[in-house]
Amino acid sequence: MGPISETYRYIVRSAGVRSGSAIVEGTRIAVHDVIGLLQNGETIDTLRENCFPQLIRSQVYECLAYYEDHRGEIDLLVAKQTARASE
Repeated sequence: MGPISETYRYIVRSAGVRSGSAIVEGTRIAVHDVIGLLQNGETIDTLRENCFPQLIRSQVYECLAYYEDHRGEIDLLVAKQTARASE
């Protein structure tokens, strides 16, 4: 499917990867994974150290930028993921 926008260097959508959700390019890490962890108490540093050590700082910040531009989409995905985790 390719890049979402020229303004996102690291965020893409790939058919068949994470149901087409926005992901960090070259990974299967969805933007909503990163945002959900940050909303649940991780910091950028702990997220990189403990959860996704393969991400560079600029990729995490770009997830935050994507979230600011697509808050409704990401909030819905985080809510769905949280609901599945509590079942």
